Amino acid sequence: MKRDHEVSSNPKECRFCEIVRGDRQAHLVLVSDICVAFLDSRPLFPGHCLLVPQDHLETLLDLPDRLIAPLFSQVRSLAHAVEEAMKAEGTFVAINNRVSQSVPHLHVHVVPRRRKDGLRGFFWPRQSYRDAAEMTEVQQAIRDALARDSSSLG
Repeated sequence: MKRDHEVSSNPKECRFCEIVRGDRQAHLVLVSDICVAFLDSRPLFPGHCLLVPQDHLETLLDLPDRLIAPLFSQVRSLAHAVEEAMKAEGTFVAINNRVSQSVPHLHVHVVPRRRKDGLRGFFWPRQSYRDAAEMTEVQQAIRDALARDSSSLG
């Protein structure tokens, strides 16, 4: 019997693939031809996003060379947008490969950070959103920041 945090590596049963396909609800902040980003449902802080490739790839080591630059360009844009939208002093960007990877689908954490925010080392107490309205508000703030960033680059 599978526990909640144990998910099959089969793309048909993968929670993140379900989000990419639109079969599972998520608060999407970015959708591109190579990746999707959404709010983490168990965030370290409000604004904590996960960016996943559209293709089912389990770890960073599975990422094809042709996707490295485009994927990390999206990570960079998302990190900037999260920092701006959440009025953060910086961001923490991380990838777990297998260990501590609750869903076996490559995902990049983008977490807003502030000095003395209580995040120490790798002991991360989770914080919930106050309610669905706050989650939607954060979602829109990040979307708006991404839109501003993409229009200023083009």
